[in-house]
Amino acid sequence: MQKLNLPSVDLKIKSKENKLFIFDPFRKKEILLTPEEWVRQHVANYLVYHKNYPISLTVLERELILNNTKKRTDIVIYNTLGTPEIIVECKASSVKITQQVFDQIARYNLKLNANYLIVTNGLEHYFCQMDFKNERYVFLKDIPNYTTK
Repeated sequence: MQKLNLPSVDLKIKSKENKLFIFDPFRKKEILLTPEEWVRQHVANYLVYHKNYPISLTVLERELILNNTKKRTDIVIYNTLGTPEIIVECKASSVKITQQVFDQIARYNLKLNANYLIVTNGLEHYFCQMDFKNERYVFLKDIPNYTTK
């Protein structure tokens, strides 16, 4: 898999029936290792082990119903009250980050109302804080470290 613009992670990868699988410590099971999953695992580990977000508040591939259609958020980090704090949209490193990707995460956030959004392909990262009053997002240099409120 491609080296990403994120800290390296010690991931448990194994081959079964000519396919690679990765053990996901968040979902506590083996997952087919796709290029998008590679990015998702690196970002989730970055948020937990470098930004100090609790693993217990971190959920990967959360189902979401939007306009009667099932969707999945890549990563949602909740606050201690159980409301979404951060939504992350991960793409494979070969996928360009476009306005469509921002539109996708914005649609998810209409339902979830998270304070922060992250869009990444593992090479490029965009961090945004929601400005609900003015209905826009403000770009940040990085996502803030976890703090208890």
